[in-house]
Amino acid sequence: MQSEPISSRLPKVQIWRRGCAFSIDALPVLLIGPLLGGSWLAQLIVWLILRIVVPSRTQGQSFGRWAFDMRVVDERTGKTPGILELFKREGTAGIGLILAITGFTNLSPSTAQYMLLLLPVAIDCGVANFDPQLQQAFHDRIAGTLVIATRRGYSLDLKIKRWVAQLRRFVK
Repeated sequence: MQSEPISSRLPKVQIWRRGCAFSIDALPVLLIGPLLGGSWLAQLIVWLILRIVVPSRTQGQSFGRWAFDMRVVDERTGKTPGILELFKREGTAGIGLILAITGFTNLSPSTAQYMLLLLPVAIDCGVANFDPQLQQAFHDRIAGTLVIATRRGYSLDLKIKRWVAQLRRFVK
């Protein structure tokens, strides 16, 4: 008797919420990285600390994932992935992020070719758009992980919706 895989029973997270959490996690890299010398290696180290060390101690939640009520789990067991899986996952995503940061910081009208450095992130995350079942990005597939919804977090997206609704009532 075969039961359905655990990955089909876990609640998936919308792509836009994952992007918002990724952006929140990228903000410290943009702010702290230049303070540590501004090299891509310093930025990558900050990224790996924020996305490997912190989630391994907080049940798969980085600060951005905590803000949007999601966590990373192993696709086979449904539990928090190990350090190696997180390293594979975040190393791939981190390299794409560093390339995107480099592209944005060097962008000017005469150096438009730096926009090509955004392609790795676009391809990495675009893979999740074409996988409606599991919604796994390329870095999730490499590491064998999933991003799932959880009740443990800050629910920033819901709070922003509530604030916007209150603001609309106030403006009327």
